[in-house]
Amino acid sequence: MGVMRSSARRAVGLVFALALLGGAVALILAALEDGVSYYRTPAQLVAEPPLEGQRIRLGGYVRPRSVARDGGRVVFVLTDFVHDVEVWFGGLPPALFREGQGVIAEGRFRGDGIFEAEILLAKHDENYRPPDLP
Repeated sequence: MGVMRSSARRAVGLVFALALLGGAVALILAALEDGVSYYRTPAQLVAEPPLEGQRIRLGGYVRPRSVARDGGRVVFVLTDFVHDVEVWFGGLPPALFREGQGVIAEGRFRGDGIFEAEILLAKHDENYRPPDLP
């Protein structure tokens, strides 16, 4: 009888340990999913519009000849060459920001359809070219 109690205790302990491990894995995966923020393109936004006030990341290219300065704000058109979105950014743009460059803007759509970016990231290409040496 004593042997069954010992093995039963081990089985209960093993089930408890597996349940704790499963719960820890579930919590870690949920935290990682919340931390990952994918960007959407203008065409994806047309297909599935965001909820009003929803914070999103919008990715695409700065349309040539669309960049304008309005006081302390940068206004430009972000495109995926299918659809365009007007973006307003109230800060200093990154050094790599320019026409034709890939960017990711994080913010919200206003009621008038303009995307108000709070964060602006310039994407760089994967080809590193060192500066020309004299």
